[in-house]
Amino acid sequence: MPNPAVLVGLIADTHGLLRPEVARAFQGVDAILHAGDVGRTAVLDGLRDIASVHAVCGNIDPPEARLPLALECTLAGVRIHMSHGHECGSPTPQRLAAMYAADVLVFGHTHRSLIQAVGNTLVVNPGAAGPARFGLRPSVALLALPALDARIVWL
Repeated sequence: MPNPAVLVGLIADTHGLLRPEVARAFQGVDAILHAGDVGRTAVLDGLRDIASVHAVCGNIDPPEARLPLALECTLAGVRIHMSHGHECGSPTPQRLAAMYAADVLVFGHTHRSLIQAVGNTLVVNPGAAGPARFGLRPSVALLALPALDARIVWL
């Protein structure tokens, strides 16, 4: 990865499990974005030991978690939209890009890691960092800004 102005850790679908490998993967990040299905507030507390955390509500997160459905922010001049993705049924990069205007779209829900450009928008699903399900390997992602350079980190 190039030397970023801001390095962001992307995580989703922890389902209550914060693997120790996440701390190693996120070493040196400036911020962490959690794209929902957090599962337990202890996960966010553990992530806060690494860097500042912003999280959105997933389809398994209870209302008392008081997480927003979406997050819009600007980091290093880059507009980011994050949601879990379940709000559009079966999320795809194309569906999300049609729904939200941003330079980077971050989502979860499918448990499948993905980095794809849709026009001028970079769409990233860091995969599921929680319990291994659906025969998929757990993962997170790193996003370097303002370069829009993303990569998957397998746990």
